[in-house]
Amino acid sequence: MKAYDYHHLNHVKERQSSTKTLWITLLLTLFFTVVEIVGGLLSHSLALLSDSAHMISDVLALGLSLTASYLATRNPNRKYTFGFLRFEIIASFLNGLALVVIAIGIFIESIHRLIQPRDIHMQLMLIIATVGLFVNIVLTIILSRSSKKEENLNIKSALWHFIGDLLSSVGIIVSSVLIYLTGYYIFDPLISMIIGGIIFYGGSKIIRESYLILMEAVPEKFDLDSIRQEISKVEGVKDVHELHLWAVSTDHYSLTAHVFIHEDVQPFEVIQAINHILKEKYGIEHSTIQIEHPAIHDHGDYGKQFLTVKC
Repeated sequence: MKAYDYHHLNHVKERQSSTKTLWITLLLTLFFTVVEIVGGLLSHSLALLSDSAHMISDVLALGLSLTASYLATRNPNRKYTFGFLRFEIIASFLNGLALVVIAIGIFIESIHRLIQPRDIHMQLMLIIATVGLFVNIVLTIILSRSSKKEENLNIKSALWHFIGDLLSSVGIIVSSVLIYLTGYYIFDPLISMIIGGIIFYGGSKIIRESYLILMEAVPEKFDLDSIRQEISKVEGVKDVHELHLWAVSTDHYSLTAHVFIHEDVQPFEVIQAINHILKEKYGIEHSTIQIEHPAIHDHGDYGKQFLTVKC
């Protein structure tokens, strides 16, 4: 298929390894989610049901991540000139929002169980939690290895999910042991509230990261003032303004800037020098630099002050 337009930087991602990882993780998660739901209902364990709710959110999150991975490989067109990279951020935001809602539901149900405790089948609860611990260890290792190969908010959020699941499994086992030793069923809703807290923290963190990207905030890894100073050091550059830096996706950055230059320098050489610095020093490969002169391009009071002081 012929590309709609030429782009010096492809607005697509190749994710064969991460997609395979997500599929493996999804199938294992789906299987154990069913096991936890059945086990939670049979044992009357809120901790198991709470963790299964988290696992359901993981299944949905992984489904969205796989959809995002597929869309990210599609080429830009006349309507979506940046391609479909931003969908992974939308998916991450929805995943984080779902986690927060689930966490609130767990807190509410935990309060009900504190008021009206229920008997729990501890042996079944402990067996399922132990199996869950093994599954979550495997999934955490798989996603951890994948996250080291590719910077991807979906992979990172999925990894965080399963770190939370891993802690949840440990919490359920601890809850089972405490109930067995003390006979107090109150440990089940208390552990559930801890699980809910873990889920809430993870969800809010994912929401914050995706929100910053959707709001086109300057990525935390960059210092905009430092970049401005580096551009100003380029020979022929007299001023840098209208500087914007944002992330289209987790590892796909774009920068635009307007610069005043001396009249006796070649503008193309200035642009080439700026692009070289941005790529080599900051890893920013997608940049648009506009060359201007305050006497020709109207900049209001800013341009007049610049002409008065520097020209």
